[in-house]
Amino acid sequence: MAAVLEPYIYVGGIHQHTLITELLEDLGGYLIQKVPAATEVTLVMLIPREDVHLIEELGKKLLGKLERAPLTGTEIAVVSPTLASHHLPHSACDVAEFMRRGGANTNMIGLARGMGRRVSLSDNYERKLINEHDLAVFSFGTFADCIKNKKPKLLEGVTVPKIVAGGPLNIKTEEVAGADLYVGGIGRVAHRMRKPGELSSLDVLLEKVVEVVEKMREDLAKDPLAVLPPRVMKEIHEQIPEIFDVFSPAPVTLQLDGLRVKLPYDVFHERVENLEFDEGVRLSDMATITKSRMKNYILVKIKRESEVGFTA
Repeated sequence: MAAVLEPYIYVGGIHQHTLITELLEDLGGYLIQKVPAATEVTLVMLIPREDVHLIEELGKKLLGKLERAPLTGTEIAVVSPTLASHHLPHSACDVAEFMRRGGANTNMIGLARGMGRRVSLSDNYERKLINEHDLAVFSFGTFADCIKNKKPKLLEGVTVPKIVAGGPLNIKTEEVAGADLYVGGIGRVAHRMRKPGELSSLDVLLEKVVEVVEKMREDLAKDPLAVLPPRVMKEIHEQIPEIFDVFSPAPVTLQLDGLRVKLPYDVFHERVENLEFDEGVRLSDMATITKSRMKNYILVKIKRESEVGFTA
């Protein structure tokens, strides 16, 4: 039986941090992302559940800190109706930042230019781009009438879980057509959300997003993926060394059921399809590889065990 992997973030001094990564590799875990900054380093990891205490003990010796990061391995879209200043203020940025603190990779998406909700989503491209993510958090602003009666049309055609954030606290989820969840207390503001009440609202949003992600993981556990996304990431690192020349953040971005590989599709998709696993099994046998709507990247969606009849 495969080990259950737990998501954690380690923050500590850059000196001797390789002891953490070496131990992680010995334990059969995965390093998802490493972010060095001056004298500190942040390591996003998946650690075998029974071995978490070993990483924690070593981290303490190195004067570092290990915290659970429940959104590790997810990619979340934070969506605003437009890129205009009245629709994309600090609150949307704070939402994205709180998701990142939970371990997620986030992408900010503004749906339209100038005309706002009248033309947003008029091109199916925007819907398809949002649907490439694990879930989407929509920032719907402050006005109850807008949230309940006008902006829900922006949720149409979005098939991933949709969480709506807005200012009013007295709106119920069922009043926002198409939303899977509504979280209040996060409206439009002209400042960073730093006050106690604002921070508590962001904490609630993070908690609700974690609950949605855990339910998605439970669904995946009923019919597991043919291969774990971090295993595919490891093979990309070993078999396609050009990935280390990519300067974009998170060159291989994990999702719950796949990955986004930030290499040009036309040049590298065949090499990604032909990644070799155990006993000659190739990635194309276990996943669907397509061109992403985000730039010219490669999108990998892994099939379930029931679809392929085996696991790698």
